Amino acid sequence: MRIVLAEDSTLLREGLARLLAEEGHDVAATVASAEELTGAVDRHRPDVVVTDVRMPPTHTDDGLRAALEVRRRWPSTAILVLSQYVEKRYATRLLADRPEGVGYVLKDRVAQVDDFLDALDRVAAGATALDPEVVRQVLAGADPADPLTRLTPRERDVLHHMAQGHTNATIAERLHVSQSAVEKHINTIFDKLDLPRAAGYSRRVLAVLRYLGV
Repeated sequence: MRIVLAEDSTLLREGLARLLAEEGHDVAATVASAEELTGAVDRHRPDVVVTDVRMPPTHTDDGLRAALEVRRRWPSTAILVLSQYVEKRYATRLLADRPEGVGYVLKDRVAQVDDFLDALDRVAAGATALDPEVVRQVLAGADPADPLTRLTPRERDVLHHMAQGHTNATIAERLHVSQSAVEKHINTIFDKLDLPRAAGYSRRVLAVLRYLGV
């Protein structure tokens, strides 16, 4: 896949570029600031943008704002955000509009190469890839009256894996159950979260957004 990489740390940027190239990906451009990111996307039209959150010029949420701009101007471009910390407001903003083809991964996970590459593949395929720690912290402080409290522990396990962007087959493998059992759990989750069938809406996406409190 063609990738544009935005990261202000030279060491991490060059390391990621080398890793991606070794995996056979085309790293079309590497940039060190959010201001350069949109220009690089305009020139190279990548399949995926991998970007940090805190970047020049302000070192606050510049990378995220650039990613949101990329999604607005080039909707088919997938986004994989790397962050040093779990920042709930960033994850929420990123997922609120259109969560397909979006990922949020902690930089610590980059050392776990297979996990990082799996997240990259999932967002490129149009799925959602969220670091388990991101999911956990986004859920912190959830309202006890929320419909999520209706779910059984197994149903919450299934929804937790859905929120990380896993397919039904992968969830079944990870939970050591059949795929049909996963499908039954998911349909029950939809019912308990009061998510009726409606044209133009994905109940799976709506369930994940409800789970994340978006």
